[in-house]
Amino acid sequence: MNISTDPKKIEQLLTRGVQEVIVREHLEERLKNGQPLRIKFGIDPTSPHIHLGHTVPLRKLRQFQDAGHQAVLIIGDATAMIGDPSGRSEARKKLSRKEIDENKKTYIEQAGKILNLDTLEIRHNGEWFDSMSAADYLGLTSLVTAQQILQREDFSVRLNDPENPLNALEMAYPVMQGYDSVMVKADVEIGGYDQKLNLLMGRRIQRKFDMQEQDILTVPLLLGTDGERKMSKSFGNAISLEDSAKELFAKTMSIPDSLIVNYFTLLTNISSEEIADISKLLTREEVNPRDVKFRLAFEIAKSFRSEREAVEASEEFT
Repeated sequence: MNISTDPKKIEQLLTRGVQEVIVREHLEERLKNGQPLRIKFGIDPTSPHIHLGHTVPLRKLRQFQDAGHQAVLIIGDATAMIGDPSGRSEARKKLSRKEIDENKKTYIEQAGKILNLDTLEIRHNGEWFDSMSAADYLGLTSLVTAQQILQREDFSVRLNDPENPLNALEMAYPVMQGYDSVMVKADVEIGGYDQKLNLLMGRRIQRKFDMQEQDILTVPLLLGTDGERKMSKSFGNAISLEDSAKELFAKTMSIPDSLIVNYFTLLTNISSEEIADISKLLTREEVNPRDVKFRLAFEIAKSFRSEREAVEASEEFT
């Protein structure tokens, strides 16, 4: 597949639905030169469901695919046994490998609603962690310091919290995620903004292996239907990819009006120019936000089901 060097597509890759790029100048130069890149995104099967919050980085991964780059999806069946502690105030419930294997059964099918499975490289990090000896693992953890790991705000807060103490296993998570970047030879890693220090760990560990450091692209966290916390099944505010068209439509209609523009930006293919017009439209007193949200709900239901099902869902909702 040819690598696109279209300036408009490159600008969209670097800006739409993007929180931060590290290092912007370096990545932009590589894109302009048409250098084929390996773009990594990892997801842990801590639940059997992928929700719309997960689709934000998945959609960015698809944009890189469409530009001709190699997308690498890592199913974190090893890291899921710890669970990503990013942004959490307490440790996750420890999962067994049997639970993880059950959870991940439909992950590829769900991700295929967004990604091009024909060109997607799929890896499971159990490939390298399951066979790693204790000596090898200890050697890996010796590449970083406790001070580097404790730079994370969520870790430093819990360090002094007797109710939700930080355990050593959780501190290993960023190291494991960083090593994933070594194993798949990532040029770029995509992740939520709350994962920033995990992503930076990938750069640090690649450096220890004398590899060129990956660039990093972080995306915003999608707020859930409550409009207050990031989308999560555990918070009861998630919209799942496995929901029916009617559920997708109804749940989208339940979001606060303040999230309409954000959802259009992060979850649809509507142009930035049209989204700017929608934003202006919502400031007019005579416009009912419900009508604008109706279109948003239709777009989301159509994306993950079909136009026919989206029409039926909209008619039933009406």
